[in-house]
Amino acid sequence: MAEKRDYYEVLGVEKNANADEIKKAYRKAAIKYHPDKNPGDKEAEEKFKEAAEAYDVLSNPDKRARYDQFGHAGMSGAAGGGGYGGFSGGGFSMEDIFSQFGDIFGGHFGGGFSGFSGGGRGQRVNRGSDLRVRVKLTLAEIAAGTTKKLKISKLNACDKCGGSGAKDPNAYSTCPTCNGSGYVQRVESTFFGRMQTQSVCPTCGGTGKVITSKCDKCGGEGVVRGEEVVEIRIPAGVGEGMVLTVAGKGNAARQGGVNGDLLVVIDEERNPELVRDGNDLIHNLNITVPTALLGGSVEIPTVDGRVKIKIDPGTHAGKVLRLRGKGLPDVNGYGTGDLLVVVDITVPAKLSAEEKRLVEQLAEQPSFAKPESVKNQNIFERMKNFFQ
Repeated sequence: MAEKRDYYEVLGVEKNANADEIKKAYRKAAIKYHPDKNPGDKEAEEKFKEAAEAYDVLSNPDKRARYDQFGHAGMSGAAGGGGYGGFSGGGFSMEDIFSQFGDIFGGHFGGGFSGFSGGGRGQRVNRGSDLRVRVKLTLAEIAAGTTKKLKISKLNACDKCGGSGAKDPNAYSTCPTCNGSGYVQRVESTFFGRMQTQSVCPTCGGTGKVITSKCDKCGGEGVVRGEEVVEIRIPAGVGEGMVLTVAGKGNAARQGGVNGDLLVVIDEERNPELVRDGNDLIHNLNITVPTALLGGSVEIPTVDGRVKIKIDPGTHAGKVLRLRGKGLPDVNGYGTGDLLVVVDITVPAKLSAEEKRLVEQLAEQPSFAKPESVKNQNIFERMKNFFQ
């Protein structure tokens, strides 16, 4: 499989491009590689799809942020049956592209640029709106992955009319504006010349029919407010602010169609002992002066529970102990981070007379005397040696 090109490169824009620049670049690419302008050219068709895929990601703030952070790897995967974003693991068909991005071309893009071909157009499919929820996870849940069940308040298809909004299957008539096609045609002057274009019928919204007798439960809307328990599988290694997409679990569409998606935003629950740094975890360990001098065994926290580690004699403040593989897994499967234990030494604020006498005696011992090389160093030299 050929390696995917960078989405910014596909559209020919800089990484700091704004929404208007991205939209303009996509429109230019789509016109250039449109199948009607390049009949039978498979390479042009692939570039047309590639441009649509790039625009799908870069025009969506959540997907774009995830792509900027994780690259193409952040656009794949599954959560409750849906993808993390992008094209949900399968790529768009030509019909998907025409349907989703037709508004960029004033509503007639989906009509196949009728000036180039006489191809027809299917009826428009309504789509419900997306929903967004936040899920708070502990470090242990992030490390292992977890499944959450959420009760979502949403618009569901009316159970009485099946989501159609009509009283019964016969309560329809052909739309008088578009004569059942779902689209109206008009002639426009473009840089290609005069072209016949299509746009969604303003009367029926693209369905080709109008309701003559509305459902008495939903009032013709086809949707009612309700709740649904959604089970969400969250992979290991997710991070703060990451968005998972559960396809089809958003609001139902008015008068039939496809459901929107459920966007799950990840929040990390603060851990009092462990701080996350990418896939690594950091723990600040306080040890006593005797332990620093003599060594010993101390207990530290990990995401799996508490473990004991060895402290070597003569350990100084600022030393970092690395426990490999005790951090968090990478969400894309690229290994596991480490647990970094930063040592600090607790020095008593006050000493009793006896404690002070013992410390003074220790200070006279050869092991506690300052080496001449240290005595003659200024403060900057000591700091430099400390960090070497």
